[in-house]
This record gives sequence, structure tokens and C-alpha cells, in this order.
Amino acid sequence: MTHPRPVVHFEIRGRDSKRLQEFYAELFGWQIVENEAINYAVIEHGIGGPPDGVGGGIAQSDVPLVTVYVQVLSLDETLEKAERMGGKTVLPPVDVPGGPTIAQFRDPEGNVIGLVKQ
Repeated sequence: MTHPRPVVHFEIRGRDSKRLQEFYAELFGWQIVENEAINYAVIEHGIGGPPDGVGGGIAQSDVPLVTVYVQVLSLDETLEKAERMGGKTVLPPVDVPGGPTIAQFRDPEGNVIGLVKQ
């Protein structure tokens, strides 16, 4: 019997990785440790996530896209802060039928990041 495998890592890439490190550290309070020898920064895990890993979904799209969703206390406040820091709202808060309230923004490098209301 095969057991579902959990999502245990993600990457956010961009032309200016230092700017992205600063952006996400300030926006979400992430602890980010840079390893200059390999030009890679490790994001420490968050607090309060699901113990069995992260679930996901697969959807039809005109272009390939992977989106990471971050749980936050206030979608509106987080979107406003992201915009003040150079991001752009691409999906204002919306209730998913039978699910959570979500939103999305584009970071300064153009990556789309999802938000889920806690």
C-alpha cells in the first residue's frame, strides 16, 4: 500500500534573491539563513502548520504555474503590506465554496503567492 507523500519544501526564485529574502522576512516574519557559498537561502519552517504535511490541488490552466499558500491572520492587512513593499494584489480575498478564504499577490519578482486566512 502506497502512502501519500507530504510536501516538505518549497522554493521562491527571482533575479534579485536578496530583495526576495528581505521582502518575505518582513512580510511573513520568516527566519531566513543565507548560505553564500551556494547562493541559496534556507527558510525555517513556520509555526502552527499541519503536522502531517501540506495538502494541495491540481487545476486546469493556460500556463504552467506552482503557487505556494501561506496562512495569515488577515488577508487584507497582508495584501496591503505586500503592496507597500512592492508587491501587487492579483486576487482579492474570496471565499472558496466549502473551503477557506484565500487571496493572491505577485511579489516584486513576479512570483504569485497565495494567502489563506487562518
